[in-house]
Amino acid sequence: MNRRMWLLCVLGGNLLWGQANPTATVAPDRAAQDNEKSSSPLPAMAVRIDAPVITIKGFCPNHKAIDQKSTSEAPCETVITRGEFEKIAAAIRPNLTASVKQQLASLYPRLLVMSQRAEELGLDEQQPYEQMIAFSRMQILTQGLTRKLQQDAANISEEEVSDYYRKNPSMFEEYTLQRLLVPLRKRPAPTPRVAEPKRDANEKDEGHTKATQDAESAQQAASERELSEFAQNLRMRAAAGEDFLKLQQEAFESAGVTVASASTSMGKVRRSGLPTNHAAIYQLNVGEVSQVVTDADGHYIYKLEAKDRLTLDEAMGEIRQMLQAQRAKENIDRIQGSYTIETNEAYFLLPAPKSRR
Repeated sequence: MNRRMWLLCVLGGNLLWGQANPTATVAPDRAAQDNEKSSSPLPAMAVRIDAPVITIKGFCPNHKAIDQKSTSEAPCETVITRGEFEKIAAAIRPNLTASVKQQLASLYPRLLVMSQRAEELGLDEQQPYEQMIAFSRMQILTQGLTRKLQQDAANISEEEVSDYYRKNPSMFEEYTLQRLLVPLRKRPAPTPRVAEPKRDANEKDEGHTKATQDAESAQQAASERELSEFAQNLRMRAAAGEDFLKLQQEAFESAGVTVASASTSMGKVRRSGLPTNHAAIYQLNVGEVSQVVTDADGHYIYKLEAKDRLTLDEAMGEIRQMLQAQRAKENIDRIQGSYTIETNEAYFLLPAPKSRR
């Protein structure tokens, strides 16, 4: 059992890294590619479940020593059938690609032979390997428990889905919106570079620096007030029926912002698609324009074009996933909340950083 757990950890780490980084594998040469194109191999599923797919000659850990002169004994070999191989592959990760399965077929025999030899030498009962195997076993079992809890949580009834839909109608509302954005402040225009007068290397013109900073702060405050007032003006014009796209272009021009193609249409938006401090727009009637909503990103003005709600059938899959995730989290939290931890702070305390001289 311990060796199997260790093998799964090593195989999973090597193969999944290769699957996530396909460029890490060496590309076949042109002759191999041409041969692959010209041949028509049978699908893997056409191979019988009990047919050998890997044969390791010269390796049979349970084989008893025999007289070398005897010819009646079968040659020493270990056969792995398609069924056995697919169990190993599925244990690492379901639905491995064909290329990763080829890597597994190359890697697994080597690990099998080497780990068997390690056990014969008793390495699995020596430090640090015994602790490494035990830790790998805990990791695998933790992953297995998490997967089982997620699978158990998938048993969601239609009544539960309907009940959630009925109790949370606002979650499935869709709002077709237009939106104006007015930046908080104007983009500063580039200023020509002026050569500064020569100063003594030790001279510190603190008064000049402070005056410059004060002037910039005053200019920025004036810019913010101007655009805030302009946003209110645009809001009144939008409520009077002026075109949103035209108003958006004016807003960008006033702020000195250049965009390739301005747009005000947001399409259909759910409540989760907007910041929480923009929630006032959910109370709008169709055709109504919101008040100016200001946050750290700018001034926003919305117009509600239409308001719909997903049907129960349309929301069914989303609700199932939501309830499954919620139930799985509750099950995991229940286990993790069943214990407390105390640590020796004197042992785990991080050393104080060294002072730089």
